[in-house]
Amino acid sequence: MEASGGAGARRARDRRLFLIVAVVLAAGASSRYGTQPPKQSVFLPAVLDALARSVVDGVVVVAGAHPVEAEAPVVECRDWERGAGASLRCGLAELGPDVEAAVVALADGPDLDPRAVDRVVADWREHGGTAVAASYGSVRLHPVLLARETWGRVPDEGARTIPARLVPCDDLRPPGDVDVRR
Repeated sequence: MEASGGAGARRARDRRLFLIVAVVLAAGASSRYGTQPPKQSVFLPAVLDALARSVVDGVVVVAGAHPVEAEAPVVECRDWERGAGASLRCGLAELGPDVEAAVVALADGPDLDPRAVDRVVADWREHGGTAVAASYGSVRLHPVLLARETWGRVPDEGARTIPARLVPCDDLRPPGDVDVRR
């Protein structure tokens, strides 16, 4: 007899051991925002700070149109012009075989709350599944967690076309998606 509650508790405990890495998409051209400086360099530090305060085990930043400086490893995506999905696939391809899931975040989402990341990860650890996304007022936004089995199905449009279980984050500020300079 297991002291910790049987097979369900064992599965939950085992799932906590899985590595989860954040993939931050920072490859876009920043054409509507402007390139002096590009929005990635303006907002990326806030996103990386939020991820550092979350439960993810690591972070990879995907660059493309503009060089990106970050404390995290940076992956250059030559196919960034094909869309967010191409950039995401570049980041996912850099993750080791021990990574079981990726949390997708946008470099231009400066209000990312680490609690939203933690909720999405906790939901996946408890319930499993292929994709889990934060929702704000019933609207699917970021972060989005993709289990490894989903990575090969990411289209050029990005992960938004992949069905996901929604985790309510209505009490948190949405991460934002800055397209124009304020």
